[in-house]
This record gives sequence, C-alpha cells and structure tokens, in this order.
Amino acid sequence: MKIKYSEEVIKAKKDNLPIVALESTIITHGMPYPENLKTALAVENIIRDQKSVPATIGVLDGNIQIGHSFTQLETLAKERNVRKLSRADLPFCISNGSTGSTTVAATMICASMAEIKIFATGGIGGVHLDAKDTFDISADLNELSKTNVSVVSAGPKAILDIPKTIEFLETLGVPVISYQSDEIPAFWSRKSGCMPSIQINKLIDIANFIKARDTIGLQGGCLITNPVPKKNEIPITKIKPIIKKAILDGQNQGITGKDLTPFLLNKIFELTDGESLLTNIALIKNNAKIAAKLSKLMMK
Repeated sequence: MKIKYSEEVIKAKKDNLPIVALESTIITHGMPYPENLKTALAVENIIRDQKSVPATIGVLDGNIQIGHSFTQLETLAKERNVRKLSRADLPFCISNGSTGSTTVAATMICASMAEIKIFATGGIGGVHLDAKDTFDISADLNELSKTNVSVVSAGPKAILDIPKTIEFLETLGVPVISYQSDEIPAFWSRKSGCMPSIQINKLIDIANFIKARDTIGLQGGCLITNPVPKKNEIPITKIKPIIKKAILDGQNQGITGKDLTPFLLNKIFELTDGESLLTNIALIKNNAKIAAKLSKLMMK
C-alpha cells in the first residue's frame, strides 16, 4: 500500500498551502451521474477560489489517493458498484488491491495520515431512527472522537435521529460547534430543534478553538455545523413527512446497513422531484467555502 498524492497536493505540501479534504462517497453513492462529477469539480474549484487546495480522498487499486485528477474523478463518477469504505472496510480494500470510495470516517483517517486537518462534507452519519432495535450507529461518530480532523458539515443527515446523534457525540467528548446559528442544522433544513452546546460566529474563533484543543493534547476532531443557505433550504416541516415515507419504503423492501443511506437519499430525491439533490449540492458547496476559509486561518 502506498499513499499517493495528486500533483496539486504535492505542490501544496511543498509550498505549505492550506488543504481541505473531501470525501469520495458523495461522488459514488451520494448523487447520480453526471451531477456527481459536476458537483465534485465545482466543489474543488470553490476551494481553489478561496486560495486553498482541494484533496478528494479515495482508494485506487489498493493505494490511498490524496487528491484526484480529472480522469480519476470521472472514473469514480461513472463507476458502478464501488465499495463504500468506512473504518472497518478500509484495510480490506487496501489489502486486496481494489478501489473504494471513502465515507466520513475513512476520509478522516486518510486525511490524518496526510496531515490534513480540515475536511468538508455534506452531512455526517449518526444514530439511525431504529437504533434501539438495530444498534445502527455510524462509525463517523466514533471517528470524530479518535482522529484529529475537524469536519465542516450541514449537520447530521436528516434521515437520522438528530437529538440522539448530538447526545452520542457529547458522550464521546466531541465538540459540536454551531456556526452562525442558534440551532444545529438538519442537512436540507437550517433548523433541527436541537440547541448547540457551543455556538461560534467567527471562523477565526473556531480556528483558535481547534488550536487550543491541539495545544492541550485532546484527541479527536470537532464537528462544525454550517446551515444550508436560506434560498436553498427545504424546511423541516416539508421534508419530515417525505423522510418518513422513504424510511417506510426502505423497511418494506428490507434495505439495511450501508445500503440504507443511498436508498433513502435516492427515494427522497424522487419524492421531492429532485429538489433534495439541488439542496444537497448547494450545502456541500457552502461547506467547502467555509472549510477553505477555515483551513487558511489554521495556518496562521
């Protein structure tokens, strides 16, 4: 196994430029083609526009790839049946020389290996609504408590039990920082009904918070929640019944485990006539912009 870097990331490291990690599962499992490729390229350019460097992370032929070329991104975007990698699957994909896309947890692990401290994504995984029966809790939450990479997201995915997800993170000692909002956002919606324990309205203060954690040697990263722009929001009152219908359809079809989230996102896309995808694209772009600004402040 090797850690391979794109030419752009190699130059960024040599010149000590800020770098933002990006996951690859959003390309392979989060959106249909060609929107996934268009979004991946747009997100990378947003980061570049902020004078930071994008590093989309994945596993190609058993090697960890930090930063992707256009051809590599296009291949991922078109490929079907790419293995979705979390902490448990990452070494399997490496050991058998296969290709996989990284979830939040696996991206954090690889970003940490590459000494990248800021990561932008859409929404994190968390505690599923049926967790009391299934114990279905995303590895993303434990990873946030272990790995020193801070994640900018639009909150937990709205298909989850958000109050339990936030409570679980608090139990693990993961700081959940609400950026410029008095509520934790709920992915497509700006408000979830969950109050933040930490609200910070300036990115320089978030950067200083992360640096203070590093100074005193605390393990793990921070979750920085950044609400979707108002003009792109799907209000929680509108999306809730749609999510409920999608979850019921998944239960009736026996969809579980790693297949559940992609199924629900696709079903919600259908039930909203594509509106959820437009909001998803808007929020990941917004998160990338904030993460790029934060990555620069972390260099000071």
